[in-house]
Amino acid sequence: MTTGRRVISARSLVADAELPVHEAARLLETATGRDRVSIARDDAVHPEQVKLFDHLVARRRTGEPLQYIEGSSQFGPVEVAVDSRVLIPRAETEQLWELVVANMSALPPAVIVDLGTGSGNLALALKHAFRDAEVHAVELSPQAFELAQMNVARSGLDVQMYLGDLFEPLPGGLRGAIDLLISNPPYIATGERDSLPAEVRDHEPEMALFAGDDGLDVLRRIVGAAPEWLSPGGLLACEIGADQAERASELVTWGRPEIVKDLAGRDRFLLITKGDV
Repeated sequence: MTTGRRVISARSLVADAELPVHEAARLLETATGRDRVSIARDDAVHPEQVKLFDHLVARRRTGEPLQYIEGSSQFGPVEVAVDSRVLIPRAETEQLWELVVANMSALPPAVIVDLGTGSGNLALALKHAFRDAEVHAVELSPQAFELAQMNVARSGLDVQMYLGDLFEPLPGGLRGAIDLLISNPPYIATGERDSLPAEVRDHEPEMALFAGDDGLDVLRRIVGAAPEWLSPGGLLACEIGADQAERASELVTWGRPEIVKDLAGRDRFLLITKGDV
């Protein structure tokens, strides 16, 4: 630790932090408000900023996720505030956003609903991509809902927020009118808790991680109710666990399920298009 040193260089701080260099550099950016170029110049760091940096490093050493310490996460075209109230947006979820944007660009959705919005990352990124769309986002956790509302307000993007359980708080007028229904639901089986990295298990909200004995409790409810809410030709797009493709597909009785792999080649996304009947 470096607290108590009166003058110290940025390079020395990063080297002495006993963290991966890229993590220490990011924490020093957070502590000083400088960018990477300034940090790389190896300027002296003010003592008060050194104390703050030491505090941030100590938090990271306990396993607290880097994004929570920094207080934000980049997701596609938007940056969202994140803390222990919400799941940290993952690269796989950003791929889900990219996937639906690519699939629907030719015929942009007029109405979008994001179920279990968390920080609001998917809803905001979709509103950014489809500016003319009516975007709605639902969140069950009051704490996550509060943070998502803040992210929406800061973004300046028009996303309608609802506090409640999945479809329950949505206006009745959306029944049969949703062109894109999207969700990154909790999909980890409760019995897999101990196999998770401590950084995830001990810091991220359980409500956003676990979904019953098979990890499909929430997805089962979404897939079952989706036909009532989707428009003809509407798309349901969900993130799933890498070992859930077969079981998730078996939940579908109203359309033809399509499984799309993530960038690592793992089954990761369930897509279902509603037919005209």
